[in-house]
Amino acid sequence: MALPALSSSGVKFRRVLAHFPQELSLAFAYGSGVFRQAGASPGHGENNMLDFVFAVDDSVTWHMMNLSKNRSHYSFLKFFGPKQISSIQSYGAGIYYNTLVPCNGRMIKYGVISTDTLIDDLLHWRTLYVAGRLQKPVKILAQNENSRLQAALVGNLKSAVTAAFLMLPESFSEEELYMQIAGLSYSGDFRMIIGEDRSKVQNIVKPNVAHFQKLYSNILQDCPQVVYKHHLGRLEIDKSPDGQFTQLMALPRTLQQKITSLVDPPGKNRDVEEILMQVAHDPDCGFVVHQGISGIVRSSSIVQSAKTILTAGAKKSVTYSMKKLYKMTKGWLRKTS
Repeated sequence: MALPALSSSGVKFRRVLAHFPQELSLAFAYGSGVFRQAGASPGHGENNMLDFVFAVDDSVTWHMMNLSKNRSHYSFLKFFGPKQISSIQSYGAGIYYNTLVPCNGRMIKYGVISTDTLIDDLLHWRTLYVAGRLQKPVKILAQNENSRLQAALVGNLKSAVTAAFLMLPESFSEEELYMQIAGLSYSGDFRMIIGEDRSKVQNIVKPNVAHFQKLYSNILQDCPQVVYKHHLGRLEIDKSPDGQFTQLMALPRTLQQKITSLVDPPGKNRDVEEILMQVAHDPDCGFVVHQGISGIVRSSSIVQSAKTILTAGAKKSVTYSMKKLYKMTKGWLRKTS
């Protein structure tokens, strides 16, 4: 199954991509500069920073070429060379961001991640950092014929559906499903306490339900555990212990490990299947899954944010943080007005 292309990529994104080395296994744009969000004024997206992620097979070589083309994009770390930059990239979520970069009359931010690290996150949710972004609508700009990456992209979407099912009731709307999916990568993210608009998930989903449907409708139609009433926008799932056990066993490896560490006392070392069967019978099964996801996201978001001070430099870090705080305050004022 191919990852659905949401629409033909705009010229403005292609023009940005032309500024960078073209050795990319995947390139996509995401965020409020690409997809309209609720509460934004008309034309607001035209002023938002454009966010990109570039997956590359060889990070050292790619950074070497990019330093040659776009040296000014980097912080003081450029003086240490591509090997050191790639080494710093490997910490946290395994992605290196250059932020507040002027390009074609817009500000952009772009992250560089190795293809192998991306595949690992998509399949196993090691950090849920880039995998989480790819659970929401993105604009694919370039993608090579890597079959492992293609399978991992689809597997990530299936895992997102499975995790969301475990945290939802027996019957729910499509919008409720997409809200749950969109919120996965924000669970436990300390930036949702300070630095992000707390209504972010709702703002992402409500104007973009059609985009979420393009991503997930085939998966929902093919899933044997759900009754998908597409014409009504409603879904029903199997919430029996056996049904939940099947879903728990299909979760990504890192999340299973987080769940077992939450439930199993230290030193007991029970079999994973035995622990997940216990969770499947627990009335708080959904809460345990949520706690497991929060544990993954919390640690990766803290390390990644700390890394920003190095990768962006002190001045850009402060500017970027102030922009985030401004957006959070605006969202809070909208809700209270």
